[in-house]
Amino acid sequence: MSTSSAEAGTRIEVVLVKAGRTKLRYPASVVSDDGTRLTVRAPWAAEGIRDFGFVRFEPGDVFTEHYWRDRWYAVKEVRDADSVLKGWYCDIARPAVVQDGEVIAEDLDLDLWLSADGATVLRLDEDEFAASGLAERDPQAAARAVAALEELELLAKLGQFTALID
Repeated sequence: MSTSSAEAGTRIEVVLVKAGRTKLRYPASVVSDDGTRLTVRAPWAAEGIRDFGFVRFEPGDVFTEHYWRDRWYAVKEVRDADSVLKGWYCDIARPAVVQDGEVIAEDLDLDLWLSADGATVLRLDEDEFAASGLAERDPQAAARAVAALEELELLAKLGQFTALID
């Protein structure tokens, strides 16, 4: 597999990194890759149920995940076992790196949730982001992260969010 693109239908490992450590690793199937945006599909990779209060991720859920090599976020469309859309979970992250059969995304703590009906837009983990020290260690990356969150939130509130992934 080349470092610039992945072929549809191939398997790829998604590697989610946080604070320099691998947080989660799971297999996914490549849906498409245009050299800038890689889209993969994978079942819920964690064990058990994760209840956030506003959404539950659980066995049977399917994630269609969009990673960009030039944007500071990843967008994950979440559907239940019956293909009913739950919403979109967005990780603010450094641009993805695709190489050697892996897509590597470095999580920068900020997240955004958009419900399936578009009525609920939530900024998440701003306290974790502040506590991470990124603003002091890498002010440019911190500024890019905040700008990415604001971009996604604005698109969601304007009803233009799905244009990102169509």
